[in-house]
Amino acid sequence: MSPNLERMIRQERPASYRSSPFFADGRAMRIPPPKTVSADSPRLPPTVREGLAEGRYLDRIPLTINQALLERGHDRFDIYCAACHGLIGNGDSPVADHMTLRRPPSLLSSEVRSYPPGRIYRAVYQGYGLMPSYAHELSVEERWAVVAYVQALELSQRVPIDALPRVLRQRIHETLP
Repeated sequence: MSPNLERMIRQERPASYRSSPFFADGRAMRIPPPKTVSADSPRLPPTVREGLAEGRYLDRIPLTINQALLERGHDRFDIYCAACHGLIGNGDSPVADHMTLRRPPSLLSSEVRSYPPGRIYRAVYQGYGLMPSYAHELSVEERWAVVAYVQALELSQRVPIDALPRVLRQRIHETLP
């Protein structure tokens, strides 16, 4: 083994709570900078973090819904949800085809559409049935972004053509036989 590699394997480091001549104050452990917030410190209200208010699911998304939130939700949905729920949320995917015990539900079904946003958030946050929790993969804001995107998917699949702007209606009529 080369001497350089050997030095990397056996690096000297100070033990926690011991002294160290490396720093001027003689401490091995460093004091966090002022106003540092712990990564697991709650910075949002419990209702936003939990999706519940007084033990009931939130009936509204507690964040401002805008284009950026929907785009983030779309991105996170495609990464974490679409493999099982399908790209449009209908539960049709190659992964779902191999889930013989229980297929993922269609997020476009009337049952799921009737769920308050807090219930969908809780499923992403805690997992549901065979679906694991995504609490470690998605931040609170990203979870709510996914919920907002799921609601947008639900709306997109049942908008009457007459409710669309004139330009989109024309485009549809041009492409349909």
